[in-house]
Amino acid sequence: MTSLILLAAEKESAEVTDWAARIGWVIGLALFVVLVYWLMREGWKWRGTLQSDLPDLPTAPDSPGPAKLTLSGRYHGSTTAGQWLDRIVAHGLGTRSRVELTLTDAGLDVVRPGANDFFVPRAALREARLDKGIAGKVLTEGGLLVVTWAHGDKLLDSGFRSDRAAEHNEWVDAINTMIETNSTEGAEQ
Repeated sequence: MTSLILLAAEKESAEVTDWAARIGWVIGLALFVVLVYWLMREGWKWRGTLQSDLPDLPTAPDSPGPAKLTLSGRYHGSTTAGQWLDRIVAHGLGTRSRVELTLTDAGLDVVRPGANDFFVPRAALREARLDKGIAGKVLTEGGLLVVTWAHGDKLLDSGFRSDRAAEHNEWVDAINTMIETNSTEGAEQ
C-alpha cells in the first residue's frame, strides 16, 4: 500500500501550454509571410516600371479575315526572346490566364478572359516553335507553343499550351509558313 502511495506522489501533472509564446510565434510567422508577399509584389511592380518603355499592345483589326486555326488553352506569359526566365510584366503580359488564339491572314489574335487581350500583326511574327518552358512554367519537351514576335524595338516570346497538345505542330507549321510567305512577298516588292 505504501508503494502505491509513493507511485501516486511521484506522478507529475501535465506541462501547461505557454499560450503567450505560441501566439507570439504564430503572429511572427504571419508577419513574415506578409513581408515576403509584399516584397514579391513590389518586385513585380518594379519590373513593370523597368519595362514601361514597351508600347501599348496592338488590338485586333475590325475585320481580320477568316480564321485559319483556333486554339483554346492557357497563356503562360511572355519573356524577352531567347531568355526564357526574363518575364515581361508590362501591359499585363506576365499574367497567366486562359486563352483563345485565332490565326488569320492579318495575324495572331490573343483573347484572354480576365486579362489584357492583344493582337500580333502578321508582319510582327518572327518564329513559332515547340519548347519545354517559359518563365514560371516547365513542361515536357515540346509541350509549349512559343511564338516569337516583335513589339516596339523588342523581340518577345509568348508561351501557349493548348488543351489538346497534338495541335501544337499544326500551329508551328502554319505560323512559320505565314512568316516565310510574308518575307518572300516583301523580297519580291
